[in-house]
This record gives sequence, structure tokens and C-alpha cells, in this order.
Amino acid sequence: MKSITHGLLIVFAVALLPTPSLAFDFKNIDLDKLRSVGEKLKPLKKTSESDEIELGRDVAANLLGAAPLVDDPALQSYVNKVGKWVALHTERPGLPWHFGVMDTDTVNAFATPGGYVFITRGLLLHMRDEAELAGVLAHEVSHVIERHALNTMRKGALAGLAGDALGEYAKDKGGPGYAKLVSAGTEVYARGLDKDDEFAADRMGAVIAARAGYDPYALASVLQTLSSINPKDDSVALMFKTHPDPGKRLELLMASMEGNIDQYADQPKVGDRFSQVMKTHISYYSSHKK
Repeated sequence: MKSITHGLLIVFAVALLPTPSLAFDFKNIDLDKLRSVGEKLKPLKKTSESDEIELGRDVAANLLGAAPLVDDPALQSYVNKVGKWVALHTERPGLPWHFGVMDTDTVNAFATPGGYVFITRGLLLHMRDEAELAGVLAHEVSHVIERHALNTMRKGALAGLAGDALGEYAKDKGGPGYAKLVSAGTEVYARGLDKDDEFAADRMGAVIAARAGYDPYALASVLQTLSSINPKDDSVALMFKTHPDPGKRLELLMASMEGNIDQYADQPKVGDRFSQVMKTHISYYSSHKK
């Protein structure tokens, strides 16, 4: 990435890029079921930003219980700097954004409500430059911006999942209802988000990365890398279960970008800095990992 001054100029240059519509599709919802749980949905529909942050924090804590953060302060600081720079170029820069690398060889990335974004070490090791990292983080940031996880929980409630928890959540955040809601929120990451949300986050992520001064095609490069991994490989099993096929994602992303964002394709990839950080990390990790 060039200087911060250059990055700030880029945001003005790209500010008029059209942001894709991320409308939520309700056409397949059972209307009778909708009526029966309508009252239970009200607390989540009215979730304040502070409640969203609290819920996301607790869901993130659950996820970190399964796979802790990599014990490498320098790496975590680097990923946070890149992530927060990306988030600064969105419609919700004021969220208390947190970015982390989870200590697992699996290949994945996800974000919980309120600004908690994680990528796995396994995915990071497949990246080639900082623009690819920024593109993946921008994709996850897009999920937070558009509240995709909350929308997925809402769909779950409509299907009879966590309906009671939603009602109890508004009454007592410290009670069993809230615990059920956090559990339901955690389950979202085992099932995956709506496919249309994933495709939308790809499109929006490329635009956000461009606003932040990075090569917007870097996210497409990551998808190309992922599509080359054998889907039977254990490291990608969860990702392939919870995300659309990366080849299909790549096809749709390239179609949406063609002719619309080409003028920003010469923005930096920042390979040298990324390579140095990863070289230092690999050395540190091998000497500290038990």
C-alpha cells in the first residue's frame, strides 16, 4: 500500500463506485410461520448497535473457545492494522473493529456481528500479498456492515430456531434466553450464511478494498487459489460446507467487476511487506509452537 495520503486520495476517487444492492430475499418464507413468530422477532429487529456489539463479542468468544488466536503479537497487530484501515473506508467506521488470526490449519474466515473478524492461519498461508489479505477482510467486513449474520439468525427464528431465545433476549441479557441466542448465533458459523449474502459480500468487498487503495482483483485471486484446492482436503471441508463453491464465486465476482472497476486494477498489491511479515511469523511460530 502506498502512503496514507495516497490512500485518502483513493477513497475520494472511488467514493462514487456503485455499491451493489444487498437486499434480503424473503420470497421463500412461510407466511403462516412468519405470523406465528412475528412478536418474537421484534427484539432482534430492534437490536441496537450496542446490543449487536455485545452479541457479536459473546459469539466470537464461543468461536475462540474452539480455536484460539495465534500467539504472535506482531502478526495480530499487522492484521488488525490492515483490517482497521479497510473498515475505515466503509459506512460503519465507528464500530469497535477487532481482527484476529485463529490458530488452526483449516482454511476459513468469518465475522460476527458488531465488528469481530477472524481469518485462520491456514487461509493466511495461502495468500501472496497484502491486497489479498485486505480483500478477504473486506469481504468479512461487508458481512458486518450489512448485518448478514443477524439476518441469518432471523431466518433461523422464522424456521423455529431460537425463536424463544429472541423473545427472552430483550428481557434479560444475562438469562438463559440470551445464552440460547449466543448459542444459536454460534451455530450460524457451522451452517453458513445465505449464498446470496456471500456473493454480495464478494462484490462489496472488492469495492471496499479499492476504496482502501488496494488492487480490487486480489479477492478474485484468493478465490482462484481456493478453487484449486482439492475439496476433499480436510483443511477446506468446513469452508466448502459453509460457503458457495469458490469457482462459482469467482465467476460471479469477475462478471460484476468487468468494465466497472478496471481503472483501479493497478493499485498496490503490497507483496514485499506481506512477505516480510509472513517470513517473520513463520520463524516466530516455529520457535514458539509447542
